[in-house]
Amino acid sequence: MAQDQVSLDRQQTGDEIVGRGVREGGRLFKQWFDELTAVAERGDRATYVFVMGSMNEVLKSFDLPVVFPEVNSLQTAIKKVSAELLNDAEDYGYSPDICGYVKADVAMQLRGGEHPMGRIPKPSMAVLTGACNTYIKWAEVWERLYDIPIVTMDIPGTRAAGEQSMPGSEEFGYEHKYVLGQIKELIETCEQVSGKKFDIDRFREVLGYANDMSAAWRQILDLNRATPSIFNALTDGTVFLGMANGFRGTPEGSQYFKQLLEEMQYKVDNGLGILGRTDEGLAPVEQRFRLAFVGVPCYPIFRRFNDLFTDRGGTFVTSSYLWFASGGTCTDVQYDLERPLESFAEGVLFSVRAAMDAMFHQAMTIEEAAVDYQLDGIVYHPIKSCRTVSTGLADQRRFAVERTGLPTLFIESDLMDPRVVSEAQMRNRVDAYFEGLVSRQQQAMA
Repeated sequence: MAQDQVSLDRQQTGDEIVGRGVREGGRLFKQWFDELTAVAERGDRATYVFVMGSMNEVLKSFDLPVVFPEVNSLQTAIKKVSAELLNDAEDYGYSPDICGYVKADVAMQLRGGEHPMGRIPKPSMAVLTGACNTYIKWAEVWERLYDIPIVTMDIPGTRAAGEQSMPGSEEFGYEHKYVLGQIKELIETCEQVSGKKFDIDRFREVLGYANDMSAAWRQILDLNRATPSIFNALTDGTVFLGMANGFRGTPEGSQYFKQLLEEMQYKVDNGLGILGRTDEGLAPVEQRFRLAFVGVPCYPIFRRFNDLFTDRGGTFVTSSYLWFASGGTCTDVQYDLERPLESFAEGVLFSVRAAMDAMFHQAMTIEEAAVDYQLDGIVYHPIKSCRTVSTGLADQRRFAVERTGLPTLFIESDLMDPRVVSEAQMRNRVDAYFEGLVSRQQQAMA
């Protein structure tokens, strides 16, 4: 009887832990939008930032509400309202061939912040880096609409693949001083907008929470090297990314990632893989082929796009999206709380460069991932409305094939516009790709 009770307790504990990250992420994400809605309904404003180089740690130290327009836009695609927003923006005068995120955001602004998950407050200021060439022009839209201050952070990038400047070098010293000066200017702007003085001790507290998140996230990514893999880098990973950005530097974010690490470690220890929904409930997903995903998800058919692969035994164990869209969380940066401003400037250099490298030089990381994650194939997903992510993917693919020998799939669609997403055509391409994977596997076994 005692053994039966122990087994029952263990099962109940497992039921509570497994799937907690996705459930809790959904709850906190809704809470975040509810809070933004409350800000909008009070007539207050928020700071608009971007995923790559959000400076969220500085903003959180002023307790400023933060809006991520990229996150807002992708949610409209998942919620099936992006097409009408894109049409509104194009009717307003925006070209069909520019970033779908921008057009959806413009349409939401014209609708007074109307969003399927609530209401988006107007901006009081905007913060951006040069990590994406669209950011500057996008921020200028808000500047024209609302006459707000814009802080542009010019972060030096990697000069060539694998050749970042590092601490101790003269070049890094110059770059660090340059970035630190811009952070101090950002703080001055935040003081003017918020009416609060910068509190260095509050900043230390925020950095401490960010450290917790980064340390846990690095371990979570590494744990997915396990067989079977413990989370889907495309679907589950997108939930985790939302938390990494929206709750970075907060006690809720720190707690969430500590618990997420606990869940993933539990799954590894108990040999539990990814679970999928069936008519009978949740059941283990077949993991016949371990795949890497390069690009941005197809949000208009988000779940069905993933099912094109999982229904055929493919699972995404890693993704360039997890590297460049995590707001810097994927780096190994741990801020030194004894020298918070100086250390934060170093972290900004590392994290923004890492994000840009994950887009422009991701083939080298893929080469490492091929071994670390025991990959069977790589899926490249260039998209119509994001040249930053898509430019050069054909060359990166060729390089990866030469270096890894892995079979690749090059499948094009869009991250926002359902008008250019041909699901039937994609299914045919995916079918052919998996026929090749099966044939390759059979030859290896023979």
